[in-house]
Amino acid sequence: MEQVILVNEQDEEIGVMEKIQAHKEGKLHRAFSVFLFNAKNEMLLQKRAASKYHSPNLWTNACCSHPRPNEHVDRAAIRRLTEELGISNVPLHKKFSFIYNAPFDNGLTEHELDYVFVGRTDDIPVLNQEEASDYKYVSLAAISEDMATSPADYTVWFKIAFPKLLNAIEN
Repeated sequence: MEQVILVNEQDEEIGVMEKIQAHKEGKLHRAFSVFLFNAKNEMLLQKRAASKYHSPNLWTNACCSHPRPNEHVDRAAIRRLTEELGISNVPLHKKFSFIYNAPFDNGLTEHELDYVFVGRTDDIPVLNQEEASDYKYVSLAAISEDMATSPADYTVWFKIAFPKLLNAIEN
């Protein structure tokens, strides 16, 4: 039973809850999203596995998940990057965090305080098929264009985080 860390809007821990229950009740909890870039400044996108309980078969950032109770968020990001994509030893840097609240058709709600980390690697992912079914490196311009024409192909959090990341990179 995987648990998430419940927080308030100031990111103060207020408890823990089973992950699915937190998503059923729409409780604010700590999360992270990792964005990776290669030497050509292309972003690594992963396609979520068809078996995922929400947002299956959608393109998103390199990886995202939740820290476990008593696990620091930056260590959790490295752990999940290794578990999902087989990529390790990539220095990650926190860029920003944001809160979003997104209900899904299946009755679950993502209500997360999401830490955004950025790293650079030319490593080729070794996909954990339970997590991701495909990957690609894509230019930022091509992602922007595709999101404008095919927004339903991307996860809700990616559509929120990507423009914030572009802004953070430019500034």
